[in-house]
Amino acid sequence: MTVGELYLESLSTGVITPAELSWLTHGQDRFSRLEEATALRLGRLLDQGDIQLGCRLVPTGEPSRSPASPAPASAPAPAPGVLEEWIEPLGRRRHR
Repeated sequence: MTVGELYLESLSTGVITPAELSWLTHGQDRFSRLEEATALRLGRLLDQGDIQLGCRLVPTGEPSRSPASPAPASAPAPAPGVLEEWIEPLGRRRHR
């Protein structure tokens, strides 16, 4: 999982799990400038109450995911539209 993916997941669900927050804080010394800005934005959203610290409920029919590993190893790749419209604007190809 990347900081951008965590940001989008937290923003779309309104929840960040303790395991994800722990991963974020333990990896912050290796973040790029963009990832640092995204992590700061996540912190601000937490402070404002737009994102809550908690757990995500898994919809019926989906296999359970453990909190220690936010994304399963066999997770399908994101659809091309998601990659271009959501993840890329977070900075990878921003200055064309």
